Amino acid sequence: MDMRNLKKFTACGGCVAKLPQGMLKDVLTKIPKFDDPNLLVGFDTSDDGAVYKLTDDIAIINTLDFFPSMVNDPYLFGLIAATNALSDVYAMGGSVVSALNIVCFPEDEDPAILGEILRGGAEKVLEAGGVLCGGHSINDEEPKYGLSVTGVVHPDKIMRNNNCSVGDKIILTKPLGVGIITTAYKAGEATEESYARAIRGMQRLNKYAVEIAKNYRIHSVTDVTGFGFLGHLNEMVTPEYSISVKTSNILYIEEAERLAAEDIITGGGVKNRKFLQDKVSLRGLTTPMEEILFDPQTSGGLLISVHPDDAEELLAALGDQDPPCCIVGEVVQRGEANIIVTQ
Repeated sequence: MDMRNLKKFTACGGCVAKLPQGMLKDVLTKIPKFDDPNLLVGFDTSDDGAVYKLTDDIAIINTLDFFPSMVNDPYLFGLIAATNALSDVYAMGGSVVSALNIVCFPEDEDPAILGEILRGGAEKVLEAGGVLCGGHSINDEEPKYGLSVTGVVHPDKIMRNNNCSVGDKIILTKPLGVGIITTAYKAGEATEESYARAIRGMQRLNKYAVEIAKNYRIHSVTDVTGFGFLGHLNEMVTPEYSISVKTSNILYIEEAERLAAEDIITGGGVKNRKFLQDKVSLRGLTTPMEEILFDPQTSGGLLISVHPDDAEELLAALGDQDPPCCIVGEVVQRGEANIIVTQ
């Protein structure tokens, strides 16, 4: 398959294409609330998926995600888009049951390209242990692909994104910098090595990390996507506590720092910074490091809030993950900002 097949279509790909966080929050306030005791998690809590209780032992997780491609290879696009969509089920503590394709594609283009996208997506659903049941497609000048996913979880074992406890350590399961690297690569500015590292991370299901984490005292989980590391970390915060982060502990693709220093950043990162400017305290950071923290991630890792006595053991258990994991901070008594970031 010609690696250039998707390049001519894509304007703004991956999770960089998400609408601004502030805009979404304003819009959601105008949607009527649904009063159903079996709706355990709805759209009003900024969680990763909706959860609806069916029985005392079974709740279903509903989520969907799709976007334009950030890579030129159609098969690779399918792999990454599906991995990203499946991630929300794992962030809620569940397992994948089934999925439906969401497809936008130009009707006058080569259907073999679409076939490769769908093949990549189907392989990831199969790896997740789910069943691909069908989907829906429309004619669109710019290809977009993703999944609507159904998962299951025990109602008592739902992982919310804002149930941290003071003292918890925060673990990140994939390095940052993916948005900067993929954007720069399209412009011919990033190396093949850095691009390969970004691709490797985006293809890895978060299934493997969360299966290990469930053996420890974890209190909250979320995944890092279009709102960036700081945007999704912010959704873990409540008025009762803050989260302290040390950038010296954060793993990222090294070339992203050089690229950010050369002002090769994403529009999504600029939007994330604007939304978070009064919610985050940045102390003594370089501008490139700030950009990495705001950078939108496509199919990023999990942020796991774990009991402090279990943190090092969990990190060791995650040690054979590729890409690697790191402890990036801790939950602290309420401070002057939601998130306090130091070197």
